[in-house]
Amino acid sequence: MQLTLWTYEGPPHVGAMRIATSMTGVHYVLHAPQGDTYADLLFTMIERRDRRPPVTYTTFQARDLGGDTANLVITAITDAYERFKPQAMLVGESCTAELIQDQPGSLAMGLKLPVPVVPLDLPSYSKKENWGASETFYHLVRTMVGTRTAPVVRAPLEGRRPKANILGPTALGFRCRDDVREVRALLESVGVEVHVVAPWGASPADLVRLPEADFNVSLYPEISQTTAGWLQRTHGMPYVKTVPIGVGATREFLREVGAIAGVDVTAAIDAGATRLPWYSRSVDSTYLTGKRVYIFGDGTHVISAARMAKEELGFHVVGMGTYAREMARDVRAAATAMGLDALISDDYLEVEKAIGESAPELVLGTQMERHIAKRLGVPCAVISGPFHVQDVPARHSPQMGWEGSNVIFDAWVHPLMMGLEEHLLHMFREDFEFHGDAAPSHLHAPARAEATTTGESAPESAPESAPESATEVAVTAVAAPVVAAPVVAAKVVAEEAPVWTAAGEKELGKIPFFVRGKARRNTEKFAVAQGISQITVDTLYEAKAHYGK
Repeated sequence: MQLTLWTYEGPPHVGAMRIATSMTGVHYVLHAPQGDTYADLLFTMIERRDRRPPVTYTTFQARDLGGDTANLVITAITDAYERFKPQAMLVGESCTAELIQDQPGSLAMGLKLPVPVVPLDLPSYSKKENWGASETFYHLVRTMVGTRTAPVVRAPLEGRRPKANILGPTALGFRCRDDVREVRALLESVGVEVHVVAPWGASPADLVRLPEADFNVSLYPEISQTTAGWLQRTHGMPYVKTVPIGVGATREFLREVGAIAGVDVTAAIDAGATRLPWYSRSVDSTYLTGKRVYIFGDGTHVISAARMAKEELGFHVVGMGTYAREMARDVRAAATAMGLDALISDDYLEVEKAIGESAPELVLGTQMERHIAKRLGVPCAVISGPFHVQDVPARHSPQMGWEGSNVIFDAWVHPLMMGLEEHLLHMFREDFEFHGDAAPSHLHAPARAEATTTGESAPESAPESAPESATEVAVTAVAAPVVAAPVVAAKVVAEEAPVWTAAGEKELGKIPFFVRGKARRNTEKFAVAQGISQITVDTLYEAKAHYGK
């Protein structure tokens, strides 16, 4: 067990909540204590949903543990069915209730309700949220497809439009709402009809119709891979594996759709409306070439972001990783292709250490990487869940398809451009014309207060304020040696921690803030290697020349 203040994924029952909340006509009964009843906040506050998630809790308390908690489960299931009249029910337990071993799924099956009941066995202490969502979706699809009374008979493709299911988008997924709209438009642009989108917006009756389509699109492998694989094995439905994030991936996606559906996608690829390739060919893009970027998040978005950063924006990927162990193999393969070792960890402290050591100029990650980047003074863009409410925009803001490429371009490039602007402001903050007290350049210089009151001109520079009392003088005199002591100690251990001179620090301040940390570390490392005790301006430039070879 590990005590932490941040987790990238919740327990698996949160994944089950995401599936239930994504759909209509489904209700989830969760055997859980009062402290685990936080689903409303997850979906209404973070995702800004206009309705509460369809979850009923047993909410047992400490005093109930001495009695029959199983009876609470039966009562909650019965009441939920009578009140909400769902088309299907999910029944599971939270990580706390798992310790009681009440087996709520078995209790629900024994009630013989007139609707399909899906018991969920989600081990909370070995699996996490995305796995729980994947398993819940898989078992729900298997249960509903199993209620079909007639076999699936598909008409030949000749003379009709191919049909496709879009699998994987869920509540609390990163930009899922907008991605569905974009991918639907991509499919329709090549003459493919979207049959069912699931679990997003689907009902149990829609899941029954899944096998009637000709093929599936696995949009988010963390959620849909297991279900898509089962539909392929059981019902002979091939599925599209390419995730259309980025211009190149969108073209590959359309080609794969064309190969499976037997349609010509050339016109759709040629008509792709995105401004990213134009910028990549422009002179301005040379500013971005070679920018060091570190990528961390869920497997799907990390792999796609790494490819897009390298091939379409000319960034230099210096590190990548994921917290999702189910996607570890794919992320490792993508990292190996770039000559990197992937970081597979859900410990944010390990991630922060890796980011600091790689000295990136841009971080692409989750909400936690945004905090890490802020501490390190590095620009950041969020590309994956978990995310903040500010990453659920009211506007259309996809990650997939042609428009998704435009959105990603803006999200990644603008922090770098603003970084340059902020550096210029820092550079000129002491300039006689642009310092903080200077009036705007389009206005006349303001008259000094002294001149207006006494008619005398103010001195060019005011002396440093003198101490106001003898006590302050005494405190200053006593404090001075104390401040100097660490400097002397630092000189004694100069080989481990060289001391920066005032001129060296001033010159370091002229380096853009988003690479200043890297310059400081490299210079200090160079000074230690050369046995230099004080870092001067010359040392700074010698280190730059050394590491620039």
